Amino acid sequence: MTTVGTTQTRQGLGSRLAALARIVELGPGRVDPKLLAESGQLLLRAGDRLKLSSDHTVVALAGGTGSGKSTLFNSVSGLELSPTGVRRPTTARTHACVWGLDGAGPLLDWLQIQWRHRFARASALDKGESRLHGLILLDLPDHDSIRALTDTEADRLIQIADLVVWVLDPQKYADASTHRRYVTELAGHDAVTIFVLNQVDRLDPEELAECVADLEDLLRREGVEKPVIVTTSAITGKGVDGLRAVLAETVVRRRAAVQRLEADLDRLMLRLAKIMPTDGIPAAAAIDDARRIGLTDALCDAVGVPAVGEAMENVYGVRSMEWVGWPYTRWAARLRPDPLNSLRLGDLRGEIRGLTGGLVSAQPAEVDNAVQALADGLTSGMHEAWRNGIRDAARSRSAQLPQVLSEELSEVAPRLDRVPGWWRLLLIWQYLLVLLFVAGLAWFGTALAYGVFGAGQLPAGLAVFGEAASLPWVGLMTLSVLGLGLLTAVASRNFVALGAGSERDRLEREMRRRVGGVAGSMVIEPVERELARYNEFYSAMRSVQG
Repeated sequence: MTTVGTTQTRQGLGSRLAALARIVELGPGRVDPKLLAESGQLLLRAGDRLKLSSDHTVVALAGGTGSGKSTLFNSVSGLELSPTGVRRPTTARTHACVWGLDGAGPLLDWLQIQWRHRFARASALDKGESRLHGLILLDLPDHDSIRALTDTEADRLIQIADLVVWVLDPQKYADASTHRRYVTELAGHDAVTIFVLNQVDRLDPEELAECVADLEDLLRREGVEKPVIVTTSAITGKGVDGLRAVLAETVVRRRAAVQRLEADLDRLMLRLAKIMPTDGIPAAAAIDDARRIGLTDALCDAVGVPAVGEAMENVYGVRSMEWVGWPYTRWAARLRPDPLNSLRLGDLRGEIRGLTGGLVSAQPAEVDNAVQALADGLTSGMHEAWRNGIRDAARSRSAQLPQVLSEELSEVAPRLDRVPGWWRLLLIWQYLLVLLFVAGLAWFGTALAYGVFGAGQLPAGLAVFGEAASLPWVGLMTLSVLGLGLLTAVASRNFVALGAGSERDRLEREMRRRVGGVAGSMVIEPVERELARYNEFYSAMRSVQG
């Protein structure tokens, strides 16, 4: 069912109640618990009422002591059903008169009307009463009686009746107990509220007009924009037919139950909107790439990823000296203090693991700042309750975050005893050149001793090594081997530098990937769930408003 307004089509009651159910589900921790409780009660009441007879309209006659509502109840029903008299309160329990009893039983049970206080009118047999078929008229106990202090039956039925008729008398129509406790609280229920100024037989026309005008002005000040006021005299019968006509119109339309629930829903949403404005800015369903990268960068800085990468690059370069440097240079370096010992590379893998874990555990404040910066960037313009909710979601696992980052990065720590295959080949090549250089020196010395200084006679098979003519060629060969070795050492160092940079890049990429994965599961996913909750909540708020 929908009704068309001046500019838009309002959503049906069913979809609005479904949206309210989502608010109740999503609201804990964000919305006042009292409002959530009232919303839950409204959902229960609406569900119960909508399941019961839609052919019957529950109209409650409410009023204070001495207003004459029981007399009016008897006058409208045409029967002496509710006791009247000078004793107050006259009505101790609610009486009900039903026009058309078929299907009304479950509804009367829900209203908790006692069987002995139920009366039926066979409207089809009563001339002029068929238009009231479907009416359940209730005569409530006086709401301001001493009994009402301990018996809330009147309050309960005022809250659940489809239409409330307030019976007022000329002396107490402005009584505070009625207006402050009920009328003001039910402002906005114009369509399901009628005000009856009873006992007008006590007033002359001028006094009546003055009372009606004053009552109307009072009601408007209390939030009743379009008050419906009927004047009656239950004793003389004046105006009772007019009241019957108003009730008949309501009964025929069969919309009072829905209108009452809509009015209750509208009033509840007005109260909810005061503490939770419905103009909440839409939030992205997912955190964008820029924020993800920003969070990852901040966490990488917090755990010292650049420092670990730089350390690994240095370690790679120093360790390569054992394998790809010119052997003679290495042998000469042994005469000096070992730079590897100064770097404590004996347990370098453990050092790197300790470095990583230490940085993470030592910088919880930076980790928290990175998470806080993400939350602050997402919550600009949000209601404080939701800002706090998203911050709490972002930090929901902050206590475990440093430890998890430490464990993840420890797994990435590379094997520092790993030797690339090309280092081994270079080592073999360098020692081959060493052997060739030593052989060249031996040949050169042999040729110099036997060919130049005539130290003796070599055996015939080795005579070629003692010829003086071979000296230039042997010397050239020996110098070439030495130069090739030095050139190889220089080239290998360049390759090592490139390899160290590549190793650092690989390590930092892997560490960033790990940090990004941890950030996604421990920070971003909880935040995105809260953002989805935020968006769904405000979507439900707008749906309830229609």
